[in-house]
Amino acid sequence: MNEGRDARGWLVAPAVLFLAIFFLYPVGVLLLLSITSPQTGLQNFATLFSVPVYLKALWNTVIISGLVTVLCALFGFPVAYTMAHATPRVRRLLIFVVLVPFWSSILVRTFAWMVLLQKTGLINKMLMTYLGIIETPLTLIYNRAGVLIGMTHVLLPFMILPLLAVLSRIDPSLSSAAASLGAPPARNFIRVYLPLSLPGLLSGSLLVFVVGLGYYITPALLGGPGEVMIAQLIEMQVADFGNWGLAAALSVVLLVGTGTAFMFVNRSLLAGAR
Repeated sequence: MNEGRDARGWLVAPAVLFLAIFFLYPVGVLLLLSITSPQTGLQNFATLFSVPVYLKALWNTVIISGLVTVLCALFGFPVAYTMAHATPRVRRLLIFVVLVPFWSSILVRTFAWMVLLQKTGLINKMLMTYLGIIETPLTLIYNRAGVLIGMTHVLLPFMILPLLAVLSRIDPSLSSAAASLGAPPARNFIRVYLPLSLPGLLSGSLLVFVVGLGYYITPALLGGPGEVMIAQLIEMQVADFGNWGLAAALSVVLLVGTGTAFMFVNRSLLAGAR
């Protein structure tokens, strides 16, 4: 019996080797470069937390990722709720609609938003000409608004799908029981439905926030000079200045932020399970 278990243990060896070569080794090199290039020490991290440009980029990354997470939750929850309570045919159709964006490149979708959001684009034309809501075109591109719109559109499926997996397993009789006991719809949602949906909401928020931390294409094309994020600085330090040490330090900060987000959500899920 023990020999059989030992033999089965070798089946994970290729996966462990793959992770060691393509994950642990690159991360180790990054950690080493961050404290050895151009000289040994913590000067790269000191630069990050003392130069205003880098501090602003760090702040932009956290704030934009957080705002995108909130927007995805606000737009994704109603969609996931509708999908969870729809008929099987409608649910399949909605899942197809949600998955369609994955079939096109992020670059293509971002360029599409560049066309839609410009001052002479379809959105401003519709608001001015057809609806008459505004008289002058809105500035929806090359600022934070453009970044939030583009990133929310791209990352919304990462919120909807985890929510759908959880909402579809919630027993509808629980809400019916709360309503029969006199709970109005708002209290029914807050006290019964929302707590049961928190695992999916936290999982979706984690996915959106973590992916948003490392975003590059959408902020670079839709954002302005004041909306630079960490990924853009990493590309700039490597491609323009050849400063691998500072780029590695930025990558380490990004990795620490991602790990912190995972730990926070994991503890929240464990606390909820208890």
